[in-house]
Amino acid sequence: MIYEGAVFRPPSEASSLILQVTLGCRHNQCTFCSMYKGKSFRIRSIEEIMDIIDAGYKAYPHTERIFLADGDALAIDTDVLGKVLETLYQRFPRLKRVGIYGGPKDILEKSPAELLLLKERGLSIVYLGVESGSGLILNLIRKGVTPAEMIQAGQKVVASGLKLSCTIILGLGGQEHSPEHAIETGKVISAINPHYLGALTLMLAPDAPLTQKIKSGEFTPLNKWESLIELELMVQGLNLKDCLFRSNHASNYLPLKAHLPYDKATLLSTLKEVIEENREEVLRPEYWRGL
Repeated sequence: MIYEGAVFRPPSEASSLILQVTLGCRHNQCTFCSMYKGKSFRIRSIEEIMDIIDAGYKAYPHTERIFLADGDALAIDTDVLGKVLETLYQRFPRLKRVGIYGGPKDILEKSPAELLLLKERGLSIVYLGVESGSGLILNLIRKGVTPAEMIQAGQKVVASGLKLSCTIILGLGGQEHSPEHAIETGKVISAINPHYLGALTLMLAPDAPLTQKIKSGEFTPLNKWESLIELELMVQGLNLKDCLFRSNHASNYLPLKAHLPYDKATLLSTLKEVIEENREEVLRPEYWRGL
């Protein structure tokens, strides 16, 4: 395949063919993230993208899932992205799903008609990194949007008929803002009401800007138990209609899954038991965790 630099994808796209139609992240300011810090954002030309599709077909002609990377592929002009989607379904006869990262700014810049067009052309699922519902924390991590804008972006995707998968990061407010992070994130996720919700636990690469705040003492990370308490508080505030929840990313201490709201009581009961009984044996060892 034709890749430049490291390539990232959501956990649920592990078996997907990844096509790098853009390079880097247009925003690229988030203090907790170092994934794209070494890249300058660029949208590949349509000629380059068609060459990538051709290489993908030759290598994996029977693929059923495709993920469009890097971090801001939704920033591609709608007409061009629509043509790319049409081509994918023409070239890959078994293709069933196409996924893409959708930054909140990219989503907000698309009209409802544009999102509907992309769905009609075969886009299946958009991954939105909500990270936190707290305006204070979103500002501290330089996410570039407010909670209201995050809600607007998420609701816009859901209204289009596209599937929406949201991600939040446990511990993103540190000990200093843990309760606010949990409570406000629960409110924002509830307002969006996504189809899927994934909880990651904060892990920082050495070159992430937030790492420097830990070294300077400006930011105090949560320990394993504090991150579970934060998750419990967040789940308590969730009011969702039909959402598949997962916290089984490699960064998480306690792998969990639930269908909300139906499994909410069971989920909270599990968290309460693990926390109150200090059930260390069910937690993922530190050396098993990873980004």
